[in-house]
Amino acid sequence: MSILGGNEKEISIQSAQDEFLYTHKGHKIIDAISSWWTCIHGHRNPRIMEAIRKQTESLDHVIFAGFTHDPGEILAEEILKTTNNEFEAVFFSDNGSNAIEIAVKLAVQFFKNKNHSKDINRKTWIRFTKSYHGDSIGAMSLGGESVFTRIFRDLNFPSKEYKSPDCMNCPWDKSPSNCKVECLDEMEQDLKGQSDTIVGVVVEPLVSGANGMVFHEEKFLQRLRKLTQERDIILILDEVFTGMLRTGEWYAYQKAKIQPDMICLAKGLTGGSLPLALTLIRKEIVEAFHSENVNHAFYHGHTMAGSALACSAGIASVEILHETGKENISRIEAYFFGKKKVLEERFPHKIKNLRHLGAIFAMEVVQDIGPDEYLNPIGRKIRNFAMEQGVLIRPLGNTVYLTPPYNIRESSLDTIFEVLENILEKEFTQLP
Repeated sequence: MSILGGNEKEISIQSAQDEFLYTHKGHKIIDAISSWWTCIHGHRNPRIMEAIRKQTESLDHVIFAGFTHDPGEILAEEILKTTNNEFEAVFFSDNGSNAIEIAVKLAVQFFKNKNHSKDINRKTWIRFTKSYHGDSIGAMSLGGESVFTRIFRDLNFPSKEYKSPDCMNCPWDKSPSNCKVECLDEMEQDLKGQSDTIVGVVVEPLVSGANGMVFHEEKFLQRLRKLTQERDIILILDEVFTGMLRTGEWYAYQKAKIQPDMICLAKGLTGGSLPLALTLIRKEIVEAFHSENVNHAFYHGHTMAGSALACSAGIASVEILHETGKENISRIEAYFFGKKKVLEERFPHKIKNLRHLGAIFAMEVVQDIGPDEYLNPIGRKIRNFAMEQGVLIRPLGNTVYLTPPYNIRESSLDTIFEVLENILEKEFTQLP
């Protein structure tokens, strides 16, 4: 995401290695967010860089329509294995928003290809508050009301919005121990009379990222899957952020022990080296496109989809995850657990909702200035102070989060939390 407007001065980066960025002036910065959650093995991982270099010796790119190549086929096979082959097909694109758009179009055409009279009115989608799925029009149509989406609402296709699950700030005043997933009661009631008008629902499983790292319990996904399955509604999981072991399993849906109809992957797929995205599709949906009728084909393609260079990077990234991924995630999770206790004891009146899952850590700072969303100025103040101390974080309003590379050094984690403690020791009005 680039921001057009504002008066912040950009920082020129000369090079990067592991969890470090180096400016033109020689300053070292710890990348505590993996450059928007992509560089999960750190910057310029040697195995990924070598895989890309080796691929340049034979093939850079070829049109992925009527052609194929080994890196694409190998990557697809390896990714399907990580799902225990619960999906039938892989559709290539180049970023998370496109992966979502593809899933949306596939869901719409799935019902049209089936051509059942009961499905002809399926035109509406379900979306959740505090959700974000990308900046393209279709992806924004499925996102919650926010600074990213509200100005473009007139362009969106029909959708019905429901409250997001938020297990740290439950609108129904429930705790995980007594929750019966009341946040889905309204949807279930509505679906009794209009389920045959709904195409599908898109949700980030377990953690809604860009609108505040909002956590929910596995039981939410389990009930949502039951509701959608009983009514033939397509369930698409946006695993662009949560996939590739971010939550401790290959995919968050595996922690919840459910089977979605499609999942979307990007970000950490290539270890942040090159753009690549995948949409994984369940067998029943794929079969609706197998037809002698040419109008049943899925006419969608991106110029750089299936780049051989990006696929080679993806293969190397998956290999690294198999070898050291879970071990590193467990190490980071244990570290976060210890630091959570320290921060809660030291700053009980300045922070709330400390939470962590896998390689994700988040908390809210308690303050009285600005809106309770992305534009809250406290986020910029915290970001500027951290940058002065050599740490890159980008708070989401008053939500401070960390998503470090999985192989980050403990010394770097120590520095990150020292900076956070320095911030919390100050009065927020004193921050730059």
